[in-house]
Amino acid sequence: MPPRLQLPAQLRGTLSRPAPATASLTSLLAGLSLRPAAATLSAGSVRSAHILASLAPNAGSTKDRKRVGRGASSGYGKTSGRGQKGRKARGQVNPRFQGGQTPLIKIKGKRGFDNLNAPKLSTTNLEQIKEWIDNGRLDPTKPITPKELIESGIIGSVRDGIKVLARGSTTFDHPVTITVSRASASAIAAIEAAGGKITTRYYTRLAIRRLLEGKSLHSDKPLPFGAEHVEGVLEEARKTGFKYRLPDPTSRWDVEYYRDPAHRGYMSHLLPEGKNPSLFFGVPTEKRARKKVTKQAKAVEEEKIF
Repeated sequence: MPPRLQLPAQLRGTLSRPAPATASLTSLLAGLSLRPAAATLSAGSVRSAHILASLAPNAGSTKDRKRVGRGASSGYGKTSGRGQKGRKARGQVNPRFQGGQTPLIKIKGKRGFDNLNAPKLSTTNLEQIKEWIDNGRLDPTKPITPKELIESGIIGSVRDGIKVLARGSTTFDHPVTITVSRASASAIAAIEAAGGKITTRYYTRLAIRRLLEGKSLHSDKPLPFGAEHVEGVLEEARKTGFKYRLPDPTSRWDVEYYRDPAHRGYMSHLLPEGKNPSLFFGVPTEKRARKKVTKQAKAVEEEKIF
């Protein structure tokens, strides 16, 4: 409702009855007061005029909400935009539903997913290792293991392992002997080019904690297979005086990784020469071409026999 404009008291009677014909426009304007209406009336009976009631957004800046089922004249009446009958008109349908056929995700399989069971590795770079060595926080003359990396502060937290990346490989010049969980191909090439040696070994979070607590001895030798080696391993463990031993991988992916010479795995010496690191796929063999026997050659062979 628009605001009501209050008129001065002297004009109320003038506007309520017709003005005489002799009244001039000048006399009517002279009776108007330029003072605000609130000055002539009491505060309780005044409603000041303002523009708040006429505020509105700019044309085209907002869009009306889609209101369905409000009659045929609304544009979305009757079927409310759902069409004629059918399952989609009467209820909700799972977006993955494909009409009852075998879902393609079962036929083709998943393409990409987040592996919640994947190990979470801490990462470090060659430039960080070089900086720690230059500052005296790492000793390049001694073997560098996850214990030294964590105790020196280059790795902030204990995770499932440590991976070395190749940032700073062009300036790395320390011949170090380092053992970590994984390493990129560029990092391996840079360490060996500097005269060092790198070995990848299987670790777990619990194994790294036992190394830090001094309850386990670090070793790059995997546990030998077979019952005949049990007594020898136990006797050697008793001599060391440590309570635990570093574990070896059990899953197929880990075994294949650490027996691969390309990854400098600590189990690569167990891989026979010429064998594939994979436990499933064998070494591709050269296929012999079958000799094509023609009918004429077959007849000649039969004549020689008889």
